[in-house]
Amino acid sequence: MGKLATRYAKSLLDFTIEKSLVEKVYADMKLVYSTCKENHELHVLLKSPIVDTHKKFSILSAIFSGKIESASLDFMKIVTYSGREMYLEAIAEAYQEQYKKHKKIITAIVTTANGLDEELRVNVQDILKKSSGAEIELIEKQNPGLIGGFILRVGDKQDDSSIAKKLKSLYRTFNENPYVKEF
Repeated sequence: MGKLATRYAKSLLDFTIEKSLVEKVYADMKLVYSTCKENHELHVLLKSPIVDTHKKFSILSAIFSGKIESASLDFMKIVTYSGREMYLEAIAEAYQEQYKKHKKIITAIVTTANGLDEELRVNVQDILKKSSGAEIELIEKQNPGLIGGFILRVGDKQDDSSIAKKLKSLYRTFNENPYVKEF
């Protein structure tokens, strides 16, 4: 994310705090982000210098009217008429990050071979919550190649306790030749 997206997101967050719309606009920005990310045509349209600004906003308005708060739509209008519509996806993503900082929410990604059951999910969240002192947003991913164990990623830290990693480590250890031939 660039500085521009972060600045717009911070401004929007400040405004939503003032107007008590933080939660609603967060939901709106999730929708805007996923819509922009999943629709290649919309992404291309927003970046196109050929399409008129008024046309771009009327298309955005047609897509999002009735689905998002008027404050979010007004913000999109400001972004569009400022010539920054190509950054709308990045701004929506940056807003979500700003929201999480504001609410003290940490995102943790846990990758397992078969997924987590409910009890283990709750235990992981509790452990992370106690160690960080923040709310935890747990994202689960599955990768059968891990065989067993898990990979836990929180911010820029990662703990790889998978069976696959341990097997690779054993393989490397056995491939080293500690034997020194004496003549």
